Amino acid sequence: MIMKLGVLKLVVKFYATFFKVKFMSKIGKKQISIPQNTQVNIQDGTITIIGDKGKLTMQMFPSVDCKYHNDLVTLSPKDKIVTKKTKALWGLARSLINNMIIGTSAGFSRKLEINGVGYKVVKDGASIILSLGYSHDIIYPIPQNVDIACSKNTIEVSGCDKQLVGQVCAEIRRLRKPEPYKGKGIIYEGEVIVRKEGKKK
Repeated sequence: MIMKLGVLKLVVKFYATFFKVKFMSKIGKKQISIPQNTQVNIQDGTITIIGDKGKLTMQMFPSVDCKYHNDLVTLSPKDKIVTKKTKALWGLARSLINNMIIGTSAGFSRKLEINGVGYKVVKDGASIILSLGYSHDIIYPIPQNVDIACSKNTIEVSGCDKQLVGQVCAEIRRLRKPEPYKGKGIIYEGEVIVRKEGKKK
């Protein structure tokens, strides 16, 4: 009986070690260094980051533990046996927190280009007015925590929240998606539009 208990303990220990090694997150285990002039506060499962560009808050996942010490943020799973789901959330939490730190310290920005004869954009207070070939101009209100700079054919969206910056760019691009024949419309800077051949006469 004692022999069987000893073997059982070894088997349990082996599986625990095996699963922990197998499901270690390559991204999640990397520590995040905090730049100067950036404050990190972790309380009741909520992490708050304050920097020169703004303030961001995120609720931590229940299965992931987050610690801040010596200007380093370290994440680890709370359970001894790391499942596949915990591994995914561990890496996701690390990526989200890293983006929050970059956003509050340096910020994120993305540019859009407007292509088309007569197409243009003008900033008017808390909104932008786009002329995109329709019978009317389109007024797009600028969301909070986002700044938009406009020239005649360029829109630059910047902010501390990477997800919000990307969402605003996607919404503006959706107002006039690029067509495949002449490339008229709104595109991301550096985006390549696959052209189609027009009708032959």
